[in-house]
Amino acid sequence: MTSSPTVSLHNKNILLAVCGGIAAYKSAELLRRLQDTGASVRVVMTAAACEFITPLTFQALSGHPVHTELLDAEAESGMGHIELARWADLILIAPATANTLARLAGGRADDLLSAICLASQSPLAIAPAMNHVMWSSASTQQNLQQLLSRGVHVFGPASGHQACGESGEGRMLEAEQLLQASAQLFMPGKLQGVKLMITAGPTFEPIDPVRYIGNRSSGKMGFALAEAAVEQGAQVTLVAGPVQLATPDHVTRIDVQTAQQMYDAVMQQIEQQAIFIASAAVADYRPADVQSEKIKKSAQQFELQLQRNPDILASVAALENPPFTLGFAAETHNEKDYAIGKLQAKKLNMIAANKVAYDSDASDTQQHSGFVSDYNALQVFWQDEGNNIAQQAFPRARKTQLARQLLDLLATHYQNTTI
Repeated sequence: MTSSPTVSLHNKNILLAVCGGIAAYKSAELLRRLQDTGASVRVVMTAAACEFITPLTFQALSGHPVHTELLDAEAESGMGHIELARWADLILIAPATANTLARLAGGRADDLLSAICLASQSPLAIAPAMNHVMWSSASTQQNLQQLLSRGVHVFGPASGHQACGESGEGRMLEAEQLLQASAQLFMPGKLQGVKLMITAGPTFEPIDPVRYIGNRSSGKMGFALAEAAVEQGAQVTLVAGPVQLATPDHVTRIDVQTAQQMYDAVMQQIEQQAIFIASAAVADYRPADVQSEKIKKSAQQFELQLQRNPDILASVAALENPPFTLGFAAETHNEKDYAIGKLQAKKLNMIAANKVAYDSDASDTQQHSGFVSDYNALQVFWQDEGNNIAQQAFPRARKTQLARQLLDLLATHYQNTTI
């Protein structure tokens, strides 16, 4: 049986947590069905879950090691509980037992699953599965209300015949129902039909046919923003510098090389855009004279005359009827002050600041911040109705997760400007 073609979790990172109940056998099918919809799945198992079904089953199905221990030296040197918390776009606990509900409601962090949930800012969904009397007990219902008040999504349970031989409410939902419920969490939202343009990646400014001035920008943040904007329902145009990234689904892509080309591509279409996000790391300067032939090595010193490139973000914000503008400030230090200065000088609606750090000796891009890395942290600034600087911080997380958080914040502010 294949999943419905209307269900898609393409490129979503799903952390599937399996707890100790007889319904754990259903989680193997759920894992495979999640993968069929395009999701990348990692599995966490509680100690009790391992009594019902072996970790080897989930390892074989997922193609990844199964995580079972909180204090595992080998795991902590690789993908430990903090990295798992940051990796996940969604944590889905299926089955979620009465004991797990109690631990989560109490804010416990003394096993791997509860520690991950406490350390994560990703959506958390639970699929309860337990005896109907346990489900209806006052303690379980109180724990459930506590979790609901914190924004935890509850899928089910269903009613029917149970393993204990009795009937009632407490059966875990079937895999297809859990797929549909999970996909709903990523359905288009606040920007339905809104035209949105994003710039992403570096620009390369040629010196001669083989050399150029550039930077380390990978374009990962801009491409993640494009995907998040599609999820919000926007019609997305992505102006991309020279990067090696696949175009997100349902995105119109325009490839450019230089800052001038990016400027021209943006200005040709900007009047049709309602929102403009400038995440590209555009070169501030370009060589004044580009040589038609390769420059030969001769003198001990070589001088290169540079001239200013057009400021794309400032030009867009200065239009007579500008779109809602979100800028980026990638800095090596003092990022807050520089970001606020850019916000005010260019009269932007919002700006996202991130600190750029790069260690050329680091083999794992998770150790980097900003350029190259899959991870980042953001401080977002805007001026409130009283012209005071307001801000929101998004702690270090995967850029895909940060993009969704940032787009949700942007969408809220955009809607307020159009009311």
